[in-house]
Amino acid sequence: MRLILSVLVLLTWGTFAWAQEAQQEAPSAPDRSATGGATTLEDILARQRGEKVDDTFRSSDTGQGNVEGLIGQLGTRGTASDSELYRALRYGTADVTVSSRSPGSAVVIQDAGMWWLDFRSGPLRTYGTYILGGMLVVLLLFYLIRGKIRIDGEKTGRTVTRFSGFERFGHWLFGGSFLILGVTGLIALYGRDFLIPVFGKDGFATFALASKWIHNNIAWAFMLGLVIITVNWVVHNIPNMGDLKWLAAGGGLFTKGSHPPARKFNAGQKIIFWLCVILGVSISLSGLSLLFPFEMPMFAKTFVIANATGVPELLGLNLPEQMSPHEEMQYAQIWHVMVAYGFIAIILAHIYLGSVGMEGAFDAMGTGEVEEQWAREHHSLWLEEVEEAEASKGAASPAE
Repeated sequence: MRLILSVLVLLTWGTFAWAQEAQQEAPSAPDRSATGGATTLEDILARQRGEKVDDTFRSSDTGQGNVEGLIGQLGTRGTASDSELYRALRYGTADVTVSSRSPGSAVVIQDAGMWWLDFRSGPLRTYGTYILGGMLVVLLLFYLIRGKIRIDGEKTGRTVTRFSGFERFGHWLFGGSFLILGVTGLIALYGRDFLIPVFGKDGFATFALASKWIHNNIAWAFMLGLVIITVNWVVHNIPNMGDLKWLAAGGGLFTKGSHPPARKFNAGQKIIFWLCVILGVSISLSGLSLLFPFEMPMFAKTFVIANATGVPELLGLNLPEQMSPHEEMQYAQIWHVMVAYGFIAIILAHIYLGSVGMEGAFDAMGTGEVEEQWAREHHSLWLEEVEEAEASKGAASPAE
């Protein structure tokens, strides 16, 4: 668990390095004497190259340094010209009065949002597509090379109860809602590219609105399912030394006739379980932040704690500790999508092994009953516990 948590922490900090590519170190300020302190050609070219330009020559020139000289010259605009007023709004120095009282209402112009738009439509979608596509290719190759994992021994015709009705309810509530969330989330990311040519803009607008409504409301079922599976199975997913033997044997997935012993959940299933819990909690928190805009800021405080450890500095990262409400939402959306990509890839592997990849595996969640020989081959230690419990129960019953 410490290894998994360490990897997730480093992933959290490392992925934001992508987002900061658009915020590179600014070069030395050019000579602006020829332009009277205004933007130069070099400033424009630097922006086109994707470099960060020092905007202090503009952000500090918002009409407040020449008040006496401007009095009486600008009429109803007071002591700020149009350009100075715009810059004051852009850099957050203007005295803004709005009727709304929401935390983000006073931000009229958000100057730091373009990196989010570029990152979301560029690297985020590109690498996310590689992750999902790569997982599908791996599963296809595994099926072609290994084939379906069959029950090796002779079937007994007897079944063993593997999961109760409540356990299966929690599983399907969690898994089913996640599949709906995954599909509707992918529509939000890729829909404009693939569905507008099919439905047209008006048709896609209706479809996208319905998809968003479904995504927002199914999220509650997902979170409830997460709570149920955690309560049901956390005790059975505590790692033990036997898991190392299972991992050393590759779980028998790559060798026919190899069946390392396992309890109710083997090491592979335990890894999937803890990833589902950790990623499920993370994606739920960022989802709640998006469901309630500006009400649940998380990243500025998180980055303060992270920077205090010194690890981001060692990795060459400069995590921002002060953010506008809109920046908090942008980071929440980026993190939500990044976790979703990894989550979907993991669930694809789980679906494969629980359906076409392994004979008898679907019965565990379909009917709750599994073939005794399947249980003996894949969860022999658990089957022994069940048989011992049944024997003890029978011995404790009074004789007729």
